[in-house]
Amino acid sequence: MEANMPRKSGLDRVAKDFEEASKALSQLDGTLGEVNFDPNDPASIERAINAVNSMVDEKTIGFENNPIIEPLVREMKEKYRDAILENAAAARLEGEPKND
Repeated sequence: MEANMPRKSGLDRVAKDFEEASKALSQLDGTLGEVNFDPNDPASIERAINAVNSMVDEKTIGFENNPIIEPLVREMKEKYRDAILENAAAARLEGEPKND
């Protein structure tokens, strides 16, 4: 009978979410990978962003629905995207001829 089955409390669910989050974060610890791109080629930049997103996704397989990990993964992807775009912009500026 279902009446005799123990129910997980909200605290049990939160504890499980934190345990899963800890595992997922340990997967992301260290070097994620390396991407190269041509700062003058928007398609190359987009491929680099997609490659980083895939690396993050691969490291967090199985934790996609964790309410702790999901927003962290989203934020991490945004930060990597911003970093790639900033690096590309800086590289383009370095490559411009100087007007002295």
